[in-house]
Amino acid sequence: MDDKLVIRGIEFKSRLWVGTGKYRDFEETARAVEASGADVVTVAVRRTNIFNRDSENLLDYIDPKKYKILPNTAGCYTVEDALRYSRLAREAGVSDLIKLEVIGDEKTLFPDTPGLLKATEILAKEGFIVLPYTNDDPVMAQRLVDAGAAAVMPLAAPIGSGLGIRNPYNIKIILEQARTPVIVDAGVGTASDAAVAMELGCDAVLLNTAIAGAADPVAMAMAMKHAVTAGRLAYRAGRIPKKLYATASSPIEGML
Repeated sequence: MDDKLVIRGIEFKSRLWVGTGKYRDFEETARAVEASGADVVTVAVRRTNIFNRDSENLLDYIDPKKYKILPNTAGCYTVEDALRYSRLAREAGVSDLIKLEVIGDEKTLFPDTPGLLKATEILAKEGFIVLPYTNDDPVMAQRLVDAGAAAVMPLAAPIGSGLGIRNPYNIKIILEQARTPVIVDAGVGTASDAAVAMELGCDAVLLNTAIAGAADPVAMAMAMKHAVTAGRLAYRAGRIPKKLYATASSPIEGML
């Protein structure tokens, strides 16, 4: 099917994007990423050594020629920090893409939306392809797009919670209003959660903990791969309407 995801002229082969944190070691990370079929791998610039090639490095296991490396500003609680780490990643030649996070609360890891909006506007003007992690607020999603976001990344539930999509109705509104791709980010716990996100019409799913924290990360990565594909196909196929009462699956015309 001719159904490619394109953001600002960049074509993506897979609609499953994966993170690289919380694995036991780099070797397990590499096996899980390979099994996921993802071509986008997100890396926390603040927490991960990707610049010093003289010591063991994530990029020794995740080939930048094979995967699109998506730097993120995880762990940044101020606009200034988010801007600094975004610029550091670009100056190092990693990417113009940035998954932008400005965290507002240590316990919930919910975004600081005023700070996120400000950082999005600044980075977009500097030529970054900004993909902001935000809450599931349709109004904020529109404001981020107006500020120059190339896509919006609403959370399904708190980061690492595994609760799945807690508010599908808000996600649906964001999808109906969006002028950019919508990528569900955070809160996915298992394959069915990823499938639901795609069945709603989301353009992609980004996840980390659901794979890295699974008892068998490689098997879960494969499950997520199939779930995202199935969910996208189901969305494009068009589900039957929900009805209160039964409908016979066989026609009754011509029966005695």
